[in-house]
Amino acid sequence: MPPSLPSRKRKASAVDDVVQTIQYLEKELTTAVSTGLSLNPLADLLDIALETENSVYLSKAIYSLYRVFVLAISRGLLSGPDRNPEARAVRTWLLERFHAFVELLAGTLKDEEVTLKTSALDIMLSLQKHLSSSLTRTADSKQPPQFHASHFRKIVSALLLCPPPPRATNTKKRKIDTHGIDDRTLDPEVRDHFVNTWLSVHDDIRWFFLRDAAISLAKHPHSEAPQLAGNLLSILERLTTFPTAPSELNQWWVEELGSKPPSLQKFGEDNDEADLPEETGEDHEDDWRKFFDEPAAKPLDGKKASVGRVHTLTLHQSLHSLAAHRAVFTKTWLALLPRLSLGSLESRKAFSLRVLNVLHRGVIPHLTRPILIMDWVSSSVDHGGTIGLLALNALFTLMKEYNLDYPSFYTRLYGFLDRDVLHLKHRARFFRLTELFLSSTHLPATIVASFVKRLSRLSLTAPPAAVIMLIPFTYNMLRRHPALMVMIHRSEDIAGADCDGFMAAEPNPALTNALESSLWELYSHRQHYHASVSTLAKIFEEAFTRPSYAMEDFLDHTYGTLFDTEVKRKIRKAPAVAPSLELSQVPDEDGLGDLWTIA
Repeated sequence: MPPSLPSRKRKASAVDDVVQTIQYLEKELTTAVSTGLSLNPLADLLDIALETENSVYLSKAIYSLYRVFVLAISRGLLSGPDRNPEARAVRTWLLERFHAFVELLAGTLKDEEVTLKTSALDIMLSLQKHLSSSLTRTADSKQPPQFHASHFRKIVSALLLCPPPPRATNTKKRKIDTHGIDDRTLDPEVRDHFVNTWLSVHDDIRWFFLRDAAISLAKHPHSEAPQLAGNLLSILERLTTFPTAPSELNQWWVEELGSKPPSLQKFGEDNDEADLPEETGEDHEDDWRKFFDEPAAKPLDGKKASVGRVHTLTLHQSLHSLAAHRAVFTKTWLALLPRLSLGSLESRKAFSLRVLNVLHRGVIPHLTRPILIMDWVSSSVDHGGTIGLLALNALFTLMKEYNLDYPSFYTRLYGFLDRDVLHLKHRARFFRLTELFLSSTHLPATIVASFVKRLSRLSLTAPPAAVIMLIPFTYNMLRRHPALMVMIHRSEDIAGADCDGFMAAEPNPALTNALESSLWELYSHRQHYHASVSTLAKIFEEAFTRPSYAMEDFLDHTYGTLFDTEVKRKIRKAPAVAPSLELSQVPDEDGLGDLWTIA
């Protein structure tokens, strides 16, 4: 027999012993909970889960603990009135074991095994349902449905703070202490599982997560938890199912919360000028939530007003109020944005780019007061480049849809037109947004002329792919703003840059004198070395009868696409070539005639 077989048998026997021990302890505890016997085996089962480094043992142990605690919760051992001092002592001991189990699950979210991570999250949220339902059953019948807030805060902390995994060795623990920021980031598997299964589906989970995330930001400063803001952003940027109508509030993880709260009809669902509801029945005179509230409008018909203030809603009423969902969403983003502006310059730029990519379509429409993010967006413009351009897009949305007054918008946009703008890889996005910003026919012609002229001047040193974007862009601007047509019809005394009255160094687009100039730069592209550019530049010599160009047809051109176009082009007419020499025509005076041939 091979010498390795006995060791294998011993190993398999050890595995069977540990698994049998876990099963035996679970059976003992199940009987003890049902009959009221001693729960001391719970400590042994918890020790196995806390001390093991084997993923199989840990998985079996946490599922056994989960089933035992669910049975204990259903029996009312963790909640409800205490009948005697002995029962209170047992409950205190049991709660200590339960909290240790929850901490174990929280750390398991950073385990190496993917199945363990997602299973731990499933168990924590399943316990949330059982705990909440147990609170509702043991509460007074006159009380509204309950949500176990303290347990859910531990779930939020586990997702945002990412405590170290319990199975980490001493070496790994030292690594975690040394590289805290890298090792405390939320794992993608856990994040996607949470967002797709709970946050995007259940209205109660989303509401309480947003509320507790804002509390966590206030509780843990950046110096203590630098990873918190990044983890929260990674979750919020994937939230794409925020409700837009009261009828969409219809999915509940804790089923009891789905019952309609009393007197909900007296609270206005379209009241966006509000903030977070009361968590308790106490009335705080300095409640910050009242800052958002404005005096309710008086009814014109003299009847009693039926619209209440959202900050006076109970928790149960808040879950069924769209305005309350928008309010807690606003509070969370207003707390998160300043935190994203801390840290290194690289991290600030990275966070700003991620926020601005979702801000105009996933955040601003759901805020109670979008104007409140104006300061952060304005500061992002100073980053320049792609970040600054996306920040201008957010500002433009605030100006267009929410009446934001930002007089220097076009001056800031004009400042982006530097010598690098047509060489960047993000120039396609720049042209998309710039065309949007200049689309209004109410803009002064002097401002639009400055943009067209500045881009025309920059095209002299631009690559062919950028010029191909610029020409249709200019054509569309001339069609939309007929006052600019004079710039392509003016020819007197303007033969080049020396005779051009355009003030290229002027930062204010209203003072550049561009309307008195011409687009001679685009006219010069008729002689461009690239055939596509020279052909396209001739459109300004034709009648402006064709409709505007679809910019999307020109924005994806690169050197590669232009080269492929030339290679695949069919030659309809063969190019002219010089006649070649024939051997008989070559003089042979120097003896070199035999080297020449001709077709």
